[in-house]
Amino acid sequence: MSRPGRPRHRDALRPGSTAAEQILDAAGELFVTMGFTVTSTRSIAEAVGIRQASLYHHFPNKEAILEALLDATVVPSLEFARRVTRSVDDARAALWAVTAGDAANLLSVPWNLGRLYLLPEVDGIEGFHRRRRELHAVYRELAVEVVGGHDEFRCGLPVRLTETVIAQRVDDPGIAGDEVAPAIADAALRVLGIEVDDALRAAGRALLEQHLAPPT
Repeated sequence: MSRPGRPRHRDALRPGSTAAEQILDAAGELFVTMGFTVTSTRSIAEAVGIRQASLYHHFPNKEAILEALLDATVVPSLEFARRVTRSVDDARAALWAVTAGDAANLLSVPWNLGRLYLLPEVDGIEGFHRRRRELHAVYRELAVEVVGGHDEFRCGLPVRLTETVIAQRVDDPGIAGDEVAPAIADAALRVLGIEVDDALRAAGRALLEQHLAPPT
């Protein structure tokens, strides 16, 4: 007769198809609403409905959980931006698509995780900063191509416009990404002096449909 497996502390209380996803959902809420320092791995485990020891099977420490949450705000957008820039010669359409896709991702991640950027503990997470710098570099390279020259200040505006959606979510938690993301993309081109017409939007939307991976 086989021995039964070790029982869960209680049924899982969070959304997610895996324990790791449930841990991230709980940690995201607690880090954003309570703060990183005061949130313990025990409180995260309790919010999920698992034992604290079980959490360590998925993440070695609280810092690893924070890095995974931060990556959710950057990695999908970076991978999408790479696919777009490899496939198109029209920098204007590419920048529109990259901006719209990035804004949509920031608007869709649970608990407005972009708010975590301001945590002092984030300073030491070099992997996240490296990936974020790479995403910002894609924006700048496209902007330089769009304006036909290097204007450090102006070429840095599109990505800053995109990240304003983090503050917009604070003011309006129910903000609709399918409306806001295209508006942000339009604004990103306009600050570079580009008139955005229906043809440009259509080209950008085509890139979104072609290269934006469906949410998992």
